[in-house]
Amino acid sequence: MSADRLTLADRDAGFGVYVHWPFCASKCPYCDFNSHVRAIPVDEARFLAAMRAEIAHFGQRTEGRAVRSIFLGGGTPSLMKPETVGGILEAIAATWPLEQNVEITLEANPSSVEAGRFRGYRAAGVNRVSLGVQALNAPDLAALGRRHTVEEARKALAIARSTFERVSYDLIYARPDQSVDAWQAELQEALTYAADHLSLYQLTIEPGTQFALLHAAGRLKVPDADTGAALYEATQEAMDKAGLPAYEISNHAAAGAECRHNLVYWRYGEYAGIGPGAHGRVIAGERRVATATERHPETWLAAVETRGHGLITEDPLTLEEMGDEYLLMALRLREGFDPERYTELSGRRLDPKRIDALIDDGLVETLGNQRLRATRSGMAVLDALVADIAA
Repeated sequence: MSADRLTLADRDAGFGVYVHWPFCASKCPYCDFNSHVRAIPVDEARFLAAMRAEIAHFGQRTEGRAVRSIFLGGGTPSLMKPETVGGILEAIAATWPLEQNVEITLEANPSSVEAGRFRGYRAAGVNRVSLGVQALNAPDLAALGRRHTVEEARKALAIARSTFERVSYDLIYARPDQSVDAWQAELQEALTYAADHLSLYQLTIEPGTQFALLHAAGRLKVPDADTGAALYEATQEAMDKAGLPAYEISNHAAAGAECRHNLVYWRYGEYAGIGPGAHGRVIAGERRVATATERHPETWLAAVETRGHGLITEDPLTLEEMGDEYLLMALRLREGFDPERYTELSGRRLDPKRIDALIDDGLVETLGNQRLRATRSGMAVLDALVADIAA
């Protein structure tokens, strides 16, 4: 499809490529991502060939785009050989032009980090790494099912800082029996590791996970709503003080260090989803199309080898769905959303009386450039807020 069908707002939001590597060394009990453990080594050459084919398929559907960001997620992408990562990146660069400052992120677990492998990823073109640290004490690492130790996490962060231009890492809070004081102390330690971006996620009990089974059986208790709110506020205060304010509900960064790939999502840009279980949003005509690929890795592999892609879903979104998705994404951001773009996507204007009421309730606030954003109180009830704005 020609790029002349894209609106100015879509161009500004950018185009990204997400590549899903679905394999892990073990399954964490809280994780509901599409990740799989294999007892025998994965045939990386065969999966690389399939990734190349699916990249080519999406390239034909997204002519005229320039790639702003590439994200290698999972699963555990750092289980891939650097040569496999290099092959994927070469295929993307051969399919679309890359923006001058393209961001290329690879997710890694500390237990799969070693200096030589990281140097190989850097040589392949990766310029940003995101480490799944999750906790900085041994009991909680064990409870979360993590395979690395605190010392391995520290070592991995040191290797990452010496290898890549940009480093991020994740922590999970609102863990069982976690107090506000304990979390504040852990955050202060985390801030000594000098990353320019931290993702701080509140633990949620996801259906189908081991934690969900334990929680239903009364064997896993998470902090109550009041404690969860206090933990959230403590997080915001500590990160603001450290010069890493939230630019999104769970993501904090120094100025200029925001994750460009995730901004493509939250600003409602386009992205191609490559690999088993990957989701995407691409523009066809005047509508966005929601894409999804086969989740099971070997089934996806067979599909790509048979027909050149593993797509199982290609659903054009209605005007209402596009508007709702835009609100749900953009309201996560501190920069908020543009009511005019909402009108452009949804075909309808917001109700000014409803917006005024939400402002009076302290859930929404206006910015000087006519944008609207959720307040901290609004962030806490985001799904309900989106429904109220769009009603």
